[in-house]
Amino acid sequence: MKYNEVKNEPREKLEIELGEQLNALISASHALNVRAAAKFDSSLQPAAFHIVRWLYSYGPTNAATLAESTAMDRSSVSRLVKQLESLGYLNREASRSDGRGIVLSLTEHGQQKLIDALKEKESVFYERISDWEDAELHNFNQMLRQFNGLHRYGTQP
Repeated sequence: MKYNEVKNEPREKLEIELGEQLNALISASHALNVRAAAKFDSSLQPAAFHIVRWLYSYGPTNAATLAESTAMDRSSVSRLVKQLESLGYLNREASRSDGRGIVLSLTEHGQQKLIDALKEKESVFYERISDWEDAELHNFNQMLRQFNGLHRYGTQP
């Protein structure tokens, strides 16, 4: 028996409720990102924090890849990279593969500032799940993985 048959709720209503909950999650996550960005460095735009987070997660890369991966235009990335570099958060080095390209990476200072900023954000989410049973958390993770389409590829988040 399907859940909506048990609850006697039409599928459309359940889908609307799902949309509302996803919107609440996205909004809460965005607000936490803005707070974490301010904790990282309040003098920077949150978009700079997005660049730092990307570099921390995926490692050194060039500005073109950063622009494409973060859905920012190249001029914005270039401006933000200059600010991050001047504040000691980023390194700019010649590419080892061809010597002409520039590779961007986080400095130790940038990594530590990011970790400190993320700890505050993580604590909010950890607090929300602190009283969940392990089985509930496992099921939630599985459902999110399936919702995000990651179950099709065996991809781990």
